[in-house]
Amino acid sequence: MVIYELIKGGEATATSKPNNELSNAVAAADNALLSPHEDDIETGVRNATNTSQEKEEAPAARGSRLVSLDVFRGLTVALMIFVDYAGAFLPAINHSPWNGITLADVVMPFFLFIVGVALALTYKRVSSKAIATKKAVLRAMKLFIVGLIVQGGFFHGVHNLTYGVDILRIRWMGILQRIAVAYLLAAICEIWLKNDDDDSDVYSGYSLIRRYRFQLLVSLILTTIYMVLLYGSYVPDWEYQIPVAGSKTKSFSVKCGVRGDIGPACNAVGMIDRQVLGIQHLYQRPVYERTKQCSINSPASGPLPSDAPPWCQAPFDPEGLLSSVMAIVTCLIGLQFGHAIIHFKGHKNRIIQWMIPSIFLVVFAFLLDFGFGMHMNKALYTLSYTCFTTGVAGILFTGLYVLVDVCGCRKPTLAVEWLGMHALMIYILIGCNILPVFIQGFYWREPKNNVVSSLI
Repeated sequence: MVIYELIKGGEATATSKPNNELSNAVAAADNALLSPHEDDIETGVRNATNTSQEKEEAPAARGSRLVSLDVFRGLTVALMIFVDYAGAFLPAINHSPWNGITLADVVMPFFLFIVGVALALTYKRVSSKAIATKKAVLRAMKLFIVGLIVQGGFFHGVHNLTYGVDILRIRWMGILQRIAVAYLLAAICEIWLKNDDDDSDVYSGYSLIRRYRFQLLVSLILTTIYMVLLYGSYVPDWEYQIPVAGSKTKSFSVKCGVRGDIGPACNAVGMIDRQVLGIQHLYQRPVYERTKQCSINSPASGPLPSDAPPWCQAPFDPEGLLSSVMAIVTCLIGLQFGHAIIHFKGHKNRIIQWMIPSIFLVVFAFLLDFGFGMHMNKALYTLSYTCFTTGVAGILFTGLYVLVDVCGCRKPTLAVEWLGMHALMIYILIGCNILPVFIQGFYWREPKNNVVSSLI
């Protein structure tokens, strides 16, 4: 029961009084995948003076949550589970080995976009910026800690019935850790970098941009920093070691000495992670191990080719430091979509304010990819990848808003809505293999005789 209360979450807002610290640990983490409530979402709806306009907004205002956001979150969770388990059998939907984009590659930016939308609703009214900032920091810290526990190497997976992690090799970054960082930066921007004047000063897309211009400026600065470091950083030669039979290790030397390379071996994203985090703290199964250079079964995993380059087995973290800069930008873009809910009361106005930037982002992404050679790359979280995935997220969210909140089509989406309301719990139990590992702990006579091992 305590675990359920921890994971259920979603009740705290920026100004609410916290309950006991233990029950807030994962509840606050769930708040970072945010499930905003009625007071955060539709205050403007209840204050609307036009009767016909109130009727138009009724489907969105009846429930205590923005249903389309829950549905979107639930669809993303379902997609995550599908690609995690089906990706091994269908390499075409698994994460792209390097350049390009697949179905699995949209999951992370969808989550970040959802966090941004929900943040705008959660921090719509802030009575004390200092208190709200303190709570945002605590929530981010708790989510980061949860990420360290479930993704830092403490649980060894369904093929190894043990647990525990060497602190000298713990993985510092991961999906929840990245969401925590993006949540914190976006929350601080929403608390401190917005004009608290009367909401009536927003009446068009231009006025919305003007009101939140400092947040957009932060996005521009972060993008500039990312681009300068990605294309301007010098990447020297480097070495790494991997364990082999017994207690021995095998060393590899990777020749680089280049600047602006975006290939698997010599990019600035990996270089910064190796120097700051340490190569022993990075993800040990790099996505590029499925490239043609590194797998005879590409795009699936497989044995190394005879002429495989030395970097094929080098650790690389897809949720690293520099790539997380653009993850923050994704969250900030989602924040602007949330602002449209607050300031535009009619469905038509909201849809217009969402669709125009969404289409622009998708078109701009293709222009960067095919026109300027800035390829979509999930591992590097490139600018074209950021624009494309965020634009697609905006289009999908708009479609779900029309279907669920405008047309009131709830029954077909009840299952994914439930998934969205319990996103963190499902992610931890299934997405991080905690539930399979727990079930695997019950065996008959020998550890290998368990339900999970018989199914995989």
